[in-house]
Amino acid sequence: MMLSSSRWIRRGLSTAAAEERTITVTRVIPHHETPETPPPREGLARAAGLHAHVLEAYPVRSDWTVPEIRAIYNMPLLELVREATLVHRAYWESRDVQRCTLLSIKTGGCTENCGYCSQSTRYKTHVKPTPQMTVDQVLEAARRAKEAGSTRFCMGAAWRQLGNKRRAFSDILEMVEKVSAEGLEVCATLGMLDPTQATQLKQAGLTAYNHNLDTSRDYYPSVVTTRTYDDRLDTIANVRAAGISVCSGGILGLGEAEHDRVSMLHTFATLPGGHPESLPVNALVAVSGTPMEDTPPVSVFEMTRMIATARVVLPKTMVRLSAGRLEFSKGEQALMFLAGANSIFNGDKLLTTPNPNVDDDAALFDTLGLTGIKPRPRAD
Repeated sequence: MMLSSSRWIRRGLSTAAAEERTITVTRVIPHHETPETPPPREGLARAAGLHAHVLEAYPVRSDWTVPEIRAIYNMPLLELVREATLVHRAYWESRDVQRCTLLSIKTGGCTENCGYCSQSTRYKTHVKPTPQMTVDQVLEAARRAKEAGSTRFCMGAAWRQLGNKRRAFSDILEMVEKVSAEGLEVCATLGMLDPTQATQLKQAGLTAYNHNLDTSRDYYPSVVTTRTYDDRLDTIANVRAAGISVCSGGILGLGEAEHDRVSMLHTFATLPGGHPESLPVNALVAVSGTPMEDTPPVSVFEMTRMIATARVVLPKTMVRLSAGRLEFSKGEQALMFLAGANSIFNGDKLLTTPNPNVDDDAALFDTLGLTGIKPRPRAD
């Protein structure tokens, strides 16, 4: 029943899309020169009607089935992008894109065997382990990030879990508190968390916690065996129970099949407690020395299809263009924004992988007419 309903919905949205093209004309051309078009006030009313139609067609749901998501994923790409664009405009300010900064506060030395990761002790890569940064070093980096336009600051440490790292965790709690006082959203990715640690991070002012699923449950053992899929889901549950926003996504290009991508999206769409607040979509950056060093790159069309499907299925989730963005041209990134991506990471490095620099991103925003989300005031 849902699939036939979806076909009806697509016909309805196609009609609505035609109305939206009329709206665009009324905003650009003065009314007295085009008597056949409605006045701007009527055009805005039509826009509101279009959004209401999309909201009715694609409500926030947690009962998605795999066949339903597969049907969306397999739509002709341009039709899928059009659908995702309509959903994006109904739920979000279409030009708003959040800029985030991700800082590695403790690099390398991780005991996990994630096949893609340059920071694992099991592989010989270019990464050299470094000790945890000081509170002052992190605070200075956060201030620079805010000056560069970021409104979220994420701190990453290469650990399997926090465990009994009491001194390190105490410093991190201080980092969270002081970065939050700068007027930034604060995110952390520190490995597995227990409920007590999650509560302490919440009390310190943590906005969000990142813990990616990476891929589907079925394909996961081909990527990592030192941590189970349920371990990851348990940490997400602990984060959510503490009242912290969930940031969780995946990596494309690990050797997974398309059905694994659909399955991963289904997991996010049916998470207990609701959809994640944000979904990082990463393209594998193949690192020399890792088991996945010779994996072929992901195409722009694969990335766009994944982003567009995520936007339709998870309409209120912020979709973040993450690792691998440097491999895509500005035009290719524009297609991803059109498909529903509404966040990027600022700065020339994303943990240990290269990333577009701040000036290039500023030029991209200017070219595409994108607007960075403004930070909140500093707490004095």
